[in-house]
Amino acid sequence: MTGFAEHDERTHRFPATRHSIVEALASDNPEAGREALGLLVSVYWKPVYGYLRLRWGLEPEAARDLTQDFFTEAMLRGFLGGYDPSRARFRTYLRSCLDHFAAKARRAERRLKRGGGARALPLDFDGAEAAFVRAGQIAEADAEARFRQEWVRALLTGAVEAFRAACEREGKATQFQLFARYDLSPEEASRPPTYRQLAEEFAVPVTQVTNYLAWARREFRRQVLQTLRGLCGSEAEFVAEARELLGVEAP
Repeated sequence: MTGFAEHDERTHRFPATRHSIVEALASDNPEAGREALGLLVSVYWKPVYGYLRLRWGLEPEAARDLTQDFFTEAMLRGFLGGYDPSRARFRTYLRSCLDHFAAKARRAERRLKRGGGARALPLDFDGAEAAFVRAGQIAEADAEARFRQEWVRALLTGAVEAFRAACEREGKATQFQLFARYDLSPEEASRPPTYRQLAEEFAVPVTQVTNYLAWARREFRRQVLQTLRGLCGSEAEFVAEARELLGVEAP
């Protein structure tokens, strides 16, 4: 993605930063906790699945079951709410919980049964397995790097969808479509279209293409930071993650 790290404090078109969903996991409000966990699942389930395949050497069916079990147990027992931001980043803590959970399942020599009659989470494991296979063979030592890579991918995907929805609400669908065509092209695609080609395609002046893309990159960066903040357990963690992800200091 090109240029989305640019920032302009003069523009603020998204809601004020929400409270961390990590904090909501430890909330006394069960509904808030369930909603927070649902958001965490949407970001973390693919990294968890890939980590179980790579680090623990599980076959696809076993990795699917254990991924479901891990998040189901988190819902039922709320163990992710025990996170202490002074000890580690949240994704490190979650991975530690996952290692403990997988080790417990292996010691028991059986896959854990889903408790409480909970329904299976609607996760696209076929798609996750296809992506895992496409990535090729990776050494077990790189399991943590792969976990972070999938986490970043899920984070950005969620930010794109949130940005798309915000643009549609605000009547800025054209700005998003230009941004998607130029900055969100698939990696395997050829070079992105020129500004002149985009101007002809969307029937706007070339200068408007420049302005629309500058706005979209600025606002997408803001959405990435907002999404990231919600997934961090402390301000220090947010600043560190933002620095690693965007290469700049978070506002």
